[in-house]
Amino acid sequence: MDRTRRLRSSVAIRNMVREEHVRVDELIYPIFIMEGENICEPVDSMPGINQYSIDRLSEELDKVVEAGIQAVLVFGIPAHKDEVGSGAYAKEGIIPRGIRFIKDNYPTLLVVADVCLCEYTSHGHCGLIKDGEILNDETLPLLAKASVCYAEAGADIIAPSDMMDKRVGFIRNALDEAGFINIPIMAYSAKFASAYYGPFRDAAHSAPGFGDRKTYQMDPANGKEAMREVAEDLAEGADLIIAKPTMAYMDIIHAISEQFNVPIVAYNVSGEYAMVKAAAANGWIDEKKIVMENMIGFKRAGAKMIITYHALDVARWIKED
Repeated sequence: MDRTRRLRSSVAIRNMVREEHVRVDELIYPIFIMEGENICEPVDSMPGINQYSIDRLSEELDKVVEAGIQAVLVFGIPAHKDEVGSGAYAKEGIIPRGIRFIKDNYPTLLVVADVCLCEYTSHGHCGLIKDGEILNDETLPLLAKASVCYAEAGADIIAPSDMMDKRVGFIRNALDEAGFINIPIMAYSAKFASAYYGPFRDAAHSAPGFGDRKTYQMDPANGKEAMREVAEDLAEGADLIIAKPTMAYMDIIHAISEQFNVPIVAYNVSGEYAMVKAAAANGWIDEKKIVMENMIGFKRAGAKMIITYHALDVARWIKED
């Protein structure tokens, strides 16, 4: 007689037959690098997350290396913003300088460089603007310029998050022409116009100054459209695919894994992080159990890697267990 409980009868058996595992070397930790000096500024809506100036970045990077995490995703917060987001592609901008600092002092860390204009534009949108319209094709050369700038600084992976059409192909061509043929592109392909991004916009100072991002980020109702976006980005040269957010979008992660033979990166976003932190602070949930269940859910859905603000805790819990 078949009794499935036989394989649940002890910790050892459960460990032996476990289908999915979360590994420390699959975690990517987001870091916010801020213009200025002697800055370690807590992000109120993301407990435990800080903005760091370069001179204090080691405080966080030491923890990352000690935890065994092998990759960081870097976001920049410039001192100056303008309508064309010039800080995003300035060779001495906050991200190129931050990348150089990381590679000089932590050479084994993999640096994933987010590419977008929203942190650097005075209007907070991800592309150039004319008469209230976010311009697609006119934005592409600037995204490509930023990508080459970050590669020259030492970035290991370029991650365009802007959601402009055809940006992956434009960036791939620019990287190749600049001699960076071996730099992978981790494309934010399945990126939805989500309410889960609120705390990130506090952390990155990137809230749009008017309107919203629904004309370029995807409608949360459109799962099939996400598959089209993934297919287009892969055809243009993407090497890895990000799905974002995760908790309400595990069906998207699973669908990508079923349709495409490509490494999938689940981005466990700021709002998802903040909800767990708030509930745990109130004693309503067991933070460790909830977070690890979420991580396993992302893996079970088909993710190969996980970008998460919980990464330091997850790495510690994995080692403890």
